[in-house]
Amino acid sequence: MALTKEEDVQMMLVCKTHLGTRNCDYRMKRYVFRRTVDGIHIIHLGKTWEKIMVAARVIVTIENPSDIIVASQRPYGSRAVLKFSQYTGANAM
Repeated sequence: MALTKEEDVQMMLVCKTHLGTRNCDYRMKRYVFRRTVDGIHIIHLGKTWEKIMVAARVIVTIENPSDIIVASQRPYGSRAVLKFSQYTGANAM
């Protein structure tokens, strides 16, 4: 199921992936598209998609999926970690 960049970006919009927080670290400034009136940072989904593709290319090169360890520092990232581990065979922390 190969999707185009535009289809992937549309799915990220539906999932509200582009909504950030009011705080923005200096390392994240280059990925921020703009800021809303109430101070919420909007993430640039084109750059996000590019980083996801780079990460996917790196992960594909690993022969044994159990060598991959996935972790999330934030509590709301735990579901994504568990789903990724389930589908890829990686180890969740």
